[in-house]
Amino acid sequence: LKIILANQIPSIEVDIESFKIYKNMEKFIESKYLERITVCEDDKFKEVTKEHVIKTGSHVPKLGVMLVGFGGNNGSTFTSGIIANKKNISFETKRGLIKSTYYGSFTQCATTKCGVKMGKNGEVTDVFKGINDILPMVNPNDFLITGWDINGADLYEATKRARVLEPDCVRQLKDDLLQLKPLKAAFNREFVAMNQEARVDNVIEGNNTEVIAQLRKDISDFKTKVEKVLILWTANTEMNIPVIETIEDLDQKIAKNDRLPASVLYAYAAIQEKVTFLNGSPQNTLHPSIIELAKKNKSFIGGSDFKSGQTRFKTMMGDFLIGAGLRLSSVVSYNHLGNNDGLNLSEPHTFKSKEVSKSGCLDDQLNNNKKLYDGRPIDHCVVIKYVPFVGDSKRALDEYSSEIFMGGHNTISSYNICEDSLLAAPIMIDLVVLAELFTRMEIDGEDMGPVLSYLSFFFKAPVTNHPEYVINSFSRQRQHLVNFLKAAAGIPISDESLVGMKFQITHSTKTHSPFTQSYLYFFNAVTYCSLLSILTS
Repeated sequence: LKIILANQIPSIEVDIESFKIYKNMEKFIESKYLERITVCEDDKFKEVTKEHVIKTGSHVPKLGVMLVGFGGNNGSTFTSGIIANKKNISFETKRGLIKSTYYGSFTQCATTKCGVKMGKNGEVTDVFKGINDILPMVNPNDFLITGWDINGADLYEATKRARVLEPDCVRQLKDDLLQLKPLKAAFNREFVAMNQEARVDNVIEGNNTEVIAQLRKDISDFKTKVEKVLILWTANTEMNIPVIETIEDLDQKIAKNDRLPASVLYAYAAIQEKVTFLNGSPQNTLHPSIIELAKKNKSFIGGSDFKSGQTRFKTMMGDFLIGAGLRLSSVVSYNHLGNNDGLNLSEPHTFKSKEVSKSGCLDDQLNNNKKLYDGRPIDHCVVIKYVPFVGDSKRALDEYSSEIFMGGHNTISSYNICEDSLLAAPIMIDLVVLAELFTRMEIDGEDMGPVLSYLSFFFKAPVTNHPEYVINSFSRQRQHLVNFLKAAAGIPISDESLVGMKFQITHSTKTHSPFTQSYLYFFNAVTYCSLLSILTS
């Protein structure tokens, strides 16, 4: 490892083989990373290596976040929660006094193993770092937030209407929330449930071209208040539409005023303004034409559909069951909830988008095990029902049935109850934080767009720059993401084989003479270095 900390001060250097890091904290962090890939050809495996240069801008900008669905349950919870954390609010609940936290956020609360410490007697201790300590990332407390909504209620009324946060918390945020009012939104009625009509009183009038022009003006105006803008769709699920393949087709549909989902108009406006657009709902907003337009304009996109509760758990259960050698043969997922998301999904054409998104999350795990899955499909059923009484407190019931040894069956059932928006809001924070970071990064001189594929960890139906290679496995997605962050920061990536642990010398608690102690330390160090030499060769 060659580390050079260069900031117009003397540098320090340490040499190890695979990494070279150059850090200039005023401008950028640059890492030279040797990627090792195991390639299979004719049932023979060989290692292929390639050196990459990963460059990350050190400056963390003042970030503006524009939410589509600003006054919805997710939008109001996201905004209120960030203000509460920024003001360090504590609030009364029936369980006592609760302090505002970012629990549930991967970037703010999760850690990852970055190495080990070797003790004097050969003992080994893992070293973990917080995700947001690996590279310079924006602090959610510093977000400047605005957005659009089809309902014009201010954020105080929207937050009360959502009935997600504790009343004492909302009361303390009243003055801040009253100042936040949604911009008029793009809206096309036929792509959402008809039951949404009662909420509509704050929409942009005009044809496609005029609506896009107004959205671009809103974005442009907000740009004057911040250094960078990011747009996050957290509004209603729309119905899927036939795929729009080319930019020419898309431009023609806009010019002819063909009916298009509002999400497509937002994505188009964002790309034209060169700001990042993330799709948090399941509809097929990110058409090939949208991806190609983002590539042409050097903009960034990501999606689709927040992976927050039931589906995230499902991808972990797939890792567990299939990874353990059980043949997962039936997955039945039932939900009921009473918020506006549930109301919108109660009509078949919008539910279909969600069903497709939820049903594909096990595909890669099934396809990767030919010993268990040789053409015989599994049963996978997804049900969502609208039950007004439970509000945002979603009930998710799952049954996982597997075939086991000698024709036996094993069934695991889970029952999860949680405010849906309290699971979604931290993931929205993670998406904003990491998407902004990735827009400051280059690999081998090229940006990471147009699709920010590493955000797949947070989406049910990931869209990537390589559509033929999509991963849904929870453990693999997480490993890819943290390994990339570590590589960019110059932290060597351990193979985690623990081969060397078998040969470590175990010392007794007996006190040795200084000479014997020195010899033991020397012998232990030589053994360790020899193993490293064998492994690296």
